[in-house]
Amino acid sequence: RLDLSSVAGPKVDKHSTGGVGDKTSLVAAPLAASAGVVVPMISGRALGHTGGTLDKLEAIPGFRTNLTLDEFRAQLQQVGLAFIGQTAEVAPADGKLYALRDATATIESIPLIASSIMSKKLAAGIDGLVLDVKVGAGAFMKRQVDARRLAQAMVGIGRRLDKRVQALITDMNQPLGYAVGNALEIMEVSQTLQNAGPTDLTRLSLELAARMIYLAKLAPNMDEAREISQARLLDGSGYRKLKEVIQAQGGNPQVLDRFEMLPNATGAREVTTTRGGYVSAVDAESIGR
Repeated sequence: RLDLSSVAGPKVDKHSTGGVGDKTSLVAAPLAASAGVVVPMISGRALGHTGGTLDKLEAIPGFRTNLTLDEFRAQLQQVGLAFIGQTAEVAPADGKLYALRDATATIESIPLIASSIMSKKLAAGIDGLVLDVKVGAGAFMKRQVDARRLAQAMVGIGRRLDKRVQALITDMNQPLGYAVGNALEIMEVSQTLQNAGPTDLTRLSLELAARMIYLAKLAPNMDEAREISQARLLDGSGYRKLKEVIQAQGGNPQVLDRFEMLPNATGAREVTTTRGGYVSAVDAESIGR
């Protein structure tokens, strides 16, 4: 386990079980960090048809996710937020199990998901954890009852180890936001942190940030925590915090203003319909694939 006792402040992380277009970590973590929460984020890679936070960040030219533990600690001390992956020192067995699950088609196993997520999170030396458990067509958990079982398993593991843990079960029948794909999602994160993003992504990110603020005991109740997270969005401090993190981890923070600096697809195609009407649903899983 990482010893983060040298870093002052309450340490709370947030984890999503994986969804299509789910870039909430990149919105909620900067909002919470700008409110005073220390966020040691050990993130994952893409798994199955869902995107990974580290892959999204690596769309930013120069961005390093392979920080040493000393660099990770120093950045948490200075910036209050850092993103790294599972490493040889932090939850090394999970790296092997993760690859094994992909190869043996056991990605959806509830005990394996719960132990994978919680081993990484508990190794990060946190005080609290907010879990976003996805359910629906684009999630690993297709049924509400399975999502609830997974949420209960993870909350139980955390509480047995005296951590403050909350879980939200959220809809993944439709992709979150409009953008799916690493560089495109970074663009949408930038827009969302400037309060110009899609409603569904903004609402969920604000709620997750508020719960992080509440578990960090920086607000006496959820209503005040929600007000703080909303204020951090509106005054742009979450947006500035993400720029600070990009700078600290070797990327160019200007990518959040100048999208042409991000990788672009070589071809673009507009898909038109043969008749008028409205899009009533989007199959999140096939978009993810």
